Amino acid sequence: MTRRIVVIGGGQNAEHDVSLATATAVAQALRSGGFDVDELTIDRDGTWRRGADALGSQAITSLAAALDVIERADVVFPAVHGPCGEDGTLAALCALTHTPMVGSGLRAGAVGMDKWATKLVAEAVGIRTAPGRLVAAAEIADIGFETDVVVKPASAGSSFGVALARDAAQLREALRGAARFDDRILIEDVVEGREIDVAVLREADGRRWASPPLEIQANGLFDTRSKYDGSARFTVPADLDGADRAALTGAALRMFDALGCAGVARIDFFLTDHGPVLNEVNTMPGMTAASQVPRMFAAAGLPYEQLVARLVDAATVPGPASPGSERVKP
Repeated sequence: MTRRIVVIGGGQNAEHDVSLATATAVAQALRSGGFDVDELTIDRDGTWRRGADALGSQAITSLAAALDVIERADVVFPAVHGPCGEDGTLAALCALTHTPMVGSGLRAGAVGMDKWATKLVAEAVGIRTAPGRLVAAAEIADIGFETDVVVKPASAGSSFGVALARDAAQLREALRGAARFDDRILIEDVVEGREIDVAVLREADGRRWASPPLEIQANGLFDTRSKYDGSARFTVPADLDGADRAALTGAALRMFDALGCAGVARIDFFLTDHGPVLNEVNTMPGMTAASQVPRMFAAAGLPYEQLVARLVDAATVPGPASPGSERVKP
């Protein structure tokens, strides 16, 4: 029997367009794999539409109507990055409707979206992070410059609001930029090291495994512009010795488990002379065929369409139960 998958894209945050690209690619891959696919789009103003094309889609004027579409799905694939999506918001909707969902549940999504909370979890399980502090946006006028730092919103994705500050003027500008995206701002010491990502996938049987690591090579800070203008280069598998690869893979699996992730997550590190330093965790990473996660699994012999299908196969009803629990709607 053909399964009906509802893919949700868009969202009310700065990653709206990135999310639309992910949702379109995922929907196409699922249709190619023989699934019956329905699409829901969340516009920037919070309006829900049925369909992905703004010209040809049907406006849904109430959340209740959108929930009716979600309730009738066999599986929901939430492709909304960032706040009001990746942060557990959509997982909560699916939990309330008892609809199996691809990816992490509310708890992992909420903690993983919060970079400060993620640092605390990492340090609790023995994974190093950059020294840093959390400040309120209302306090930024009182923050003085001491040394080179990276400034970032505590809860935002695609590096929106992330900037390097090397003097007082740059710090003021970086803090104002980060405050556009969150009222909590993280100020971290600069970490010198190679930028290495590792993706972790949890299969339908509960087994989870890590992809070959990917190295990011960018001119300067890997910010929003370099992520999407084509200037950054990705090397996968990254050129690593056995010890470094084992350390990165072990840390990625440890973070995945500590947060209680499901589906797929991308764990970003700096590889220093003293080992891995966690940068951040993405519980709903970019998922076009050209995105980092699909590239990593393709290097492991898992093509894009099969990766997306396996994520659907591993979908769970999000809630307090552990990943791999009940997959059939009551």
